[in-house]
Amino acid sequence: MNTISNKTFNATPSTIDKKWVLVDAEDKPLGRLSTEVASILRGKNKPEFTPHMDIGDNVIVINAEKVALTGKKMTDKLYFRHTGYIGSETFTSAKEIMEKDPTALVTKAVKGMLPKTKLGRQLLKNLRVYAGPVHPHTAQQPEITEI
Repeated sequence: MNTISNKTFNATPSTIDKKWVLVDAEDKPLGRLSTEVASILRGKNKPEFTPHMDIGDNVIVINAEKVALTGKKMTDKLYFRHTGYIGSETFTSAKEIMEKDPTALVTKAVKGMLPKTKLGRQLLKNLRVYAGPVHPHTAQQPEITEI
């Protein structure tokens, strides 16, 4: 009898093993950083990846204020907002967002790379972004990941 099973593996809540991952954003390009972080949040780096389950790790991003934007994106890249009322669209440059809240650029970039469903909103809760090198999650013993 053949001992190898040909069944597809589906992760269940009892088989999920979530870890904590620490990522340093200093001098990393925003797009490349956020694709790697989104992949870790989603769990695509694990062999037991299941598309409809939250099997990804918790990610801590530090030094978000030192993230790099290539070219003239710091002044030329615009973020669009609209309240829903006529004529109420506003454009904000990346530089203005960075001055107001340095963590917002990384959060927006990662959020845009996650699914636009209930699962995507749940995955975003596993992301913690901090402007400086200090974070309150030392008790979780995060493993440092180089991107």
